[in-house]
Amino acid sequence: MILAKVFERFVEQTPVTVMVRACMEHALPPAELDALFEMQAERGYTRQLLFSSVVELMSLVVTQIQPSVHAAYQALRHTLPVSIAALYDKLSTIETSVTSALVSPTSQRLAPVIQAMGGHMPSLLAGFRVRIIDGCHLAATQRRLQVLRGSIAGPQPDHALVVLDPQFMLATHVIPCDEGHAQERSLTAQILELVRASFLQGHWGGSASAARCLSRQKRASGAPQGWARTSSR
Repeated sequence: MILAKVFERFVEQTPVTVMVRACMEHALPPAELDALFEMQAERGYTRQLLFSSVVELMSLVVTQIQPSVHAAYQALRHTLPVSIAALYDKLSTIETSVTSALVSPTSQRLAPVIQAMGGHMPSLLAGFRVRIIDGCHLAATQRRLQVLRGSIAGPQPDHALVVLDPQFMLATHVIPCDEGHAQERSLTAQILELVRASFLQGHWGGSASAARCLSRQKRASGAPQGWARTSSR
């Protein structure tokens, strides 16, 4: 192995950082990220800047290694073949279908790792695969669009529904919504698409219509009639 002695020193002195690095590379392999983008993108396309390079850059921002996209660009500038303007243009054209499709395969790659390390938790209800659904609005930032800087009122941020596997504490699916004023119940149809006969489905937000739809689907499939209440904001 190239630089084996250097690697062994990191393993001995900072094993956690080596494990985290290995998990990140296993969860987000560049070749599969680029293939996912080509499969899911409808309007987006690749010229010089790969989707995997965008994910690498944004990982620095999400993990707060860099305070902003611009700072992350400066840190990786020697590896990126485009200008900062081209990077922002790429970010603005990445569709929600792409980011949503990124979640499920990532959790599928990480779940066996957690299980092999004995880090998974007991099922919340024996015999069922429980999923928790919760909504989350994107947090506001101090940076506002120029056209809105003269207005006191701020725009409503986008929101998403996140499906959590509580046994592995992994987000398995994300349902994004780019309409900030839309109610979470308007996404019920997309939730039903995720229903599987072997899952214990959530009674989402106390919605009677959602409960009836889920109940009918479970009766038709012969699945057990059970509910797990989730929160909704």
